[in-house]
Amino acid sequence: MTRLALLSGLGHSIVVIASLLVYLVATRIGQQRRHPSAALAWVVALIAFPYGALPLFLLLGSRKFSRPLQRHAASLPLPALSDQGAPEWVTRLLRALDLPEAMRNASAVFQSSGPESLAALIATMDSARQQLVLSTYVLGGDATGQQVAQALHRCVARGVRVRVLIDAVGSLKTPRTLLQDLRSVGIVVRHFMPLLHNPLYGRSNLRNHRKLVVADGQRLWSGGRNLADEYFVGKAGQPAWVDLSFVVEGPLAAQALAQFDADWRAAPGSIRRRRRRLVASPAALPPGPDQAWAQWIPSGPDHADDTVHALLLSAAFQARESIIAVTPYFVPDDALLAAWSLACRRGVRLRLLLPRRSNHRLADWARERALRQLAQAGAEIHLLPTMLHAKCVVVDGEWALCGSLNLDARSLFLNYEAMTAFYGQSQVRWLQDWHAAQLALAQPYVSRQPSWPRDIFEGMVRTVGFQL
Repeated sequence: MTRLALLSGLGHSIVVIASLLVYLVATRIGQQRRHPSAALAWVVALIAFPYGALPLFLLLGSRKFSRPLQRHAASLPLPALSDQGAPEWVTRLLRALDLPEAMRNASAVFQSSGPESLAALIATMDSARQQLVLSTYVLGGDATGQQVAQALHRCVARGVRVRVLIDAVGSLKTPRTLLQDLRSVGIVVRHFMPLLHNPLYGRSNLRNHRKLVVADGQRLWSGGRNLADEYFVGKAGQPAWVDLSFVVEGPLAAQALAQFDADWRAAPGSIRRRRRRLVASPAALPPGPDQAWAQWIPSGPDHADDTVHALLLSAAFQARESIIAVTPYFVPDDALLAAWSLACRRGVRLRLLLPRRSNHRLADWARERALRQLAQAGAEIHLLPTMLHAKCVVVDGEWALCGSLNLDARSLFLNYEAMTAFYGQSQVRWLQDWHAAQLALAQPYVSRQPSWPRDIFEGMVRTVGFQL
């Protein structure tokens, strides 16, 4: 019995050591940088429950596929596009992160209402004459999904080459008959990282949250909306969620198309380590009084740096007057939370707009600690009574971000996301006016000290939420 117990203990120890070695190889040698709380959670789980934690880590453990570039801002040439309206520090930072340059576009138009956005989406699809690509996290089997499918059918009838990329998790509720109908007319449909096809890659927790439609590489529809009723017309007697989308005509569409092509190649899960930078040549557009300067800013496992997080963190220290932030889910990491708190204390006016209750109750619990800290630092926090799904940030009224990224750890560090930076005065002003209109409908957040059971629960949800 003693020998059996010794053997059992020795075998368990070997499994624990092997699990920790796997974690070390995957995170250190593979340069899988992690938040300290996430790293601690994995190590404790691998020691306490190695038989379950190791398979889970192999399934969910990957976070980055690209190694950091050895580039330094001081060695980079000065920005050549001085008239784009972007602060020099923004241009330098994004260039150092190896992102596409800002481009002057013919037009950039936002849509705030669901019907207006749906009309713009269908119009973009109907404008395609050579090729159309569509990427989404959710494709509903409802009326909106049917309208999108009909527009795709019309594209094929005109001889347009059509490709559809849909996330394997986001599409779990998409009817198979809808996808089969698309394939039956010649539309190529690909699932992003199917769960059953690549579990050994460790990438099942990395989802494609980017939303974009590109027609002929010239017109881009993008933003925060998935392709389902709740984002456009409402569902089950409830109004449509408050959201944002935009249509850009110009070189930004070529950048988005290059992004789609990269995601299309990565969809099966066999990621190539060699970086392919997204490049689009500036179009020869005539100067105008308010040029629609915009810049494609992707973020995710295909970039060595957490690009949007780095930009937001830098903006917290560079902002002089104000930061406007709109997001449905607010679970920032400690670094961003501390940076925003310091910005408030040095006099920057931080205004945060959230839904009173989102469609993810756990996210609402997890955000409370961060909201209390920001409120104590002097931030102005407002809650919208209806579901808010828009994502945008405006800094000093000079430049803005809008796209698919939520201000939570999953979007900031795990998902494939895409934001667009707008530097044109009319676009930035439009987002400011939209924010003011939503703020008039919202109510101030009231910070309350939680009971100790709630405080413990909030901490647990926040810790788990970083991984999931």
